Amino acid sequence: MAKTIKKILTDTLEDLSDKDFDKFRRQLVDRREEPRVRRGKVEGKNYLDVTDVLVSTFTETGAVAVVLELLKQIDCHEDARRLGEETAEYLPKPGPSDPAGPSAGGAGVSNMADGGHFVDKHQVELIKRVSNISPILDELLYRKVISAEIYDTIRAVRTTQDKMRELFSGPLKASTACKDVLYKVLEENEPYLIDDLKKK
Repeated sequence: MAKTIKKILTDTLEDLSDKDFDKFRRQLVDRREEPRVRRGKVEGKNYLDVTDVLVSTFTETGAVAVVLELLKQIDCHEDARRLGEETAEYLPKPGPSDPAGPSAGGAGVSNMADGGHFVDKHQVELIKRVSNISPILDELLYRKVISAEIYDTIRAVRTTQDKMRELFSGPLKASTACKDVLYKVLEENEPYLIDDLKKK
């Protein structure tokens, strides 16, 4: 039976040495990005408890991005590489060569009949109304739409609206494939907003 993302995360944390697991918990509570994890939630907790906290705070896919980021920060690069490989099949990374990507079905929704892209057509509304920005940025970093440097720059911006403006003014100009990934991530993290915009 295939492992779930949560099981893979649990196994990854279980495989860390006690010293590295302590470092991991410290880095987790020291993260400045929202949502934050309070020290009391992970201090003295085992790998099962910490996995539960990660998934309930960031969602399964968001937790993978956070764990990858923290493992690299504490120099557990081999564990990060293995986690990336084990979760790759669960986390689609659409691209030009991916037959299940933008050209197959998804384009019908994300690309409007008039030739414009959904995220372009609704840019103003998305800037105004997106609220769940942290997991969206985590996903875009994980799917390599934005680099770690751009991720850090956008996270440093004060308001959610300004973060969205930064996203539109930079990385999303690169290609339609980037916009397709953003559209899928928005569907996952802002389903009611996307449904509302589709009706307009």
